[in-house]
Amino acid sequence: MNHLSLLRQRMVERQLAARGVRDRRVLEAMQIVPREEFVPPELRAFAYDDAPLPIGLNQTISQPWMVASMIEAADVQPGDRVLEVGAGSGYAAAVLGLVAHEVWSIERHPTLAEQAQARMHHFEYHNVHVVAGDGTRGLPEHAPFDVIVVSAAGAEIPKALLEQMTIGGRMVIPLGRHPQDQVLVLVRRVDAENWEQSKLAKVHFVPLVAG
Repeated sequence: MNHLSLLRQRMVERQLAARGVRDRRVLEAMQIVPREEFVPPELRAFAYDDAPLPIGLNQTISQPWMVASMIEAADVQPGDRVLEVGAGSGYAAAVLGLVAHEVWSIERHPTLAEQAQARMHHFEYHNVHVVAGDGTRGLPEHAPFDVIVVSAAGAEIPKALLEQMTIGGRMVIPLGRHPQDQVLVLVRRVDAENWEQSKLAKVHFVPLVAG
């Protein structure tokens, strides 16, 4: 086992399992996906630190614990179709691809989207598709989705995303008008016209930007 593989194993044990992540499939996926390949080369040595890291264009790759916690909170199942908003470098999408049936991920910055899709091809995550676009609009041409994971914070939930959830579908999204007020929220679609919300934890994400 090389040094980075050892750090990845320790990350799963000490940052995830020891802090309450229980979903076996999530832990296994986090053990498999090489986070060092999803950060800039000069930051590879820090890939398994318990922290977000910059990936360029004022964007970040989320803290490993946050990635695992959001996927677990969304109760992603093997047969689920997932929409991720805010692909970034593609790390969370890759993890989701090992847990779910199919993943569509939207990234606002075309350069990041292209790089993320190239990583999916390289690692043969053929069930993960990264596209450039406006995440607040979702992907109606591929909807509905069993799970939506939003990796950027807005003041409110975009209506388009609510409408693209299946009945019984789950969405995990950070909400807050100001960075210091952000809260991670779990949304469940009860029926065609009703959704339930519950607060999970205080968080800090980059802004969800339309257009």
